[in-house]
Amino acid sequence: MFGLDDQIASLGAGEAFLVVAVVAILLGLRHATDPDHLTAVSTLVAGDRADTRGAGRLGLAWGMGHATTLFAFGLPIVLYRSYLPEAVQSGAEVLIGLVIVALAARLLVRWHAGRGPARAHAHPARSPLQAYGIGLIHGIGGSAGVGVLLLASIPDHLEAVAALGLFAAFTAVSMALASTSFGWVLSRGGVQRSFVVVAPALGALSLAFGLWYALGAVRAVPYVF
Repeated sequence: MFGLDDQIASLGAGEAFLVVAVVAILLGLRHATDPDHLTAVSTLVAGDRADTRGAGRLGLAWGMGHATTLFAFGLPIVLYRSYLPEAVQSGAEVLIGLVIVALAARLLVRWHAGRGPARAHAHPARSPLQAYGIGLIHGIGGSAGVGVLLLASIPDHLEAVAALGLFAAFTAVSMALASTSFGWVLSRGGVQRSFVVVAPALGALSLAFGLWYALGAVRAVPYVF
């Protein structure tokens, strides 16, 4: 995002694997800040449960699913420079946008039904396994491609695979941290009381973002990030 991945990757250019590993970890931690990830996780957590621990579990499961497909589809890239066909990549991006739309719509439905964070324990609709499945879909496309391409420039294949594993693993860690923080904020008493006002705005913005993301994948609208 905004060239930050390139700046981080340049830190390890031509250096020992220890530096390469640190760079891969930093790329993974930064990866959580991509807009599509923040949107997906915020609507996922807001639509299900607001307690800190539960949000962390959902975020970690989401991140592990993302890391699974990120590593699986990134491996051919770092080893053989073999990429998915453009049509498949575009289809994956469209699917990611539709997943965000579905999460946003679900948040709005739950808000309309009066199921805000304060009642999340009574209505736990998403399990970690379901969050893992959502992460699997998200990991196929998304903005991870930039980080994977940077890691593919590592000449040693063993180092490149190890760096890819670290990148994928710390993507999961970063998503757990992001969702835990979001869950902690939502669990505060004042935020819970005002959620009835915040939820429709969050849902509407996420819905619009998901539609824009899906349309951008087929070049119907320009991508900004």
